[in-house]
Amino acid sequence: MKLISRIALFLFLISLGTIGAETKNKTDLKFKLIVKESDKKVDVLIDGKLFTSYRWPDNVMKPVLYPVMTSEGTEITRGYPINSRAGERVDHPHHVGIWFNYGDVNGLDFWNNSTAIPSEKKNGYGTIKHLNINHTEEGKGKALLVTTASWIDPSGKELLLEKTEFYFIARGSTRIIDRIATLTATNGTVSMKDNKEGLMAIRVARQLELPSKDEVIMTDAQGNPTTVKKMTNEGVSGSYRSSEGIKDDAVWSSRAKWMDLNGIIGNEKIAIVICDHPKNQSYPTYWHARGYGLFSANPLGWSIFTKGKETLNYSIPSGKSVIFRYRIVIHSGGDLTDTEINSLSEDFAGKY
Repeated sequence: MKLISRIALFLFLISLGTIGAETKNKTDLKFKLIVKESDKKVDVLIDGKLFTSYRWPDNVMKPVLYPVMTSEGTEITRGYPINSRAGERVDHPHHVGIWFNYGDVNGLDFWNNSTAIPSEKKNGYGTIKHLNINHTEEGKGKALLVTTASWIDPSGKELLLEKTEFYFIARGSTRIIDRIATLTATNGTVSMKDNKEGLMAIRVARQLELPSKDEVIMTDAQGNPTTVKKMTNEGVSGSYRSSEGIKDDAVWSSRAKWMDLNGIIGNEKIAIVICDHPKNQSYPTYWHARGYGLFSANPLGWSIFTKGKETLNYSIPSGKSVIFRYRIVIHSGGDLTDTEINSLSEDFAGKY
């Protein structure tokens, strides 16, 4: 056999081995879901390591995924208010892990509700109560958790019943959460009036924020101001990039099919991507993504994002349902290219 032919064969065999190893790495990661009702959580383990926990603590006014880890075991979510860490921000106590809710549901603010709201103002806020773990499935490379929760007013009356399917997926150094939430109006028509506070969100660790520029005062739907202070930028490396090529602070109020937030924690390069779905309301969504660590997709808050030029006052008729679909990608080892993200986005669009 000629030398060139032998080299070509050798390289071909190496490529087969590499592909085989990559495939094995993608499919052999074993999921385990551990339900701990007394601790009000479900731990999601991959090869015995914590990926995330579905939690419904009494001091958080909705179910959340917290903490959320990379394949290397690095936490990408802010610790406060559950487990504060030195050097991180302590604003917006309602920003916990990964969550799903909204700022105006029948006139009630579900988004901003927290233990920081004084009792005399609680009548203006709603709460999402975890009800049941309906179903779990475990396997190699993927797992499924199905839950139900109730969106209730201050008197305890249910406005919406939420059924959520969490699909957890592991592919090498990439972790994926597909969240499919079905909201059903169970006691009359439910309005979700145009509001900037929503809908699918994550609050990231300090290192993944954009470098601080100035102190910012944020005001919620109830007129309550929150000061987001300027902080030291040491170790802060976050940068946004949208499917439309918009970057950093300019992504706020823009529309895009997906949004990428990349940065470094320690020596680990990390990318977090949220993908919208073509079947969602207002696709491609507006982004309520802020430099201080709030990373949120909001398909329902048109007015503030268009400076009053457009308004969407959404509603769910009595007895009817609406489905919101989102994919969150957590990748370790570097940023993802547009081609890679588009592939993940298209895969998501074709599944649900």
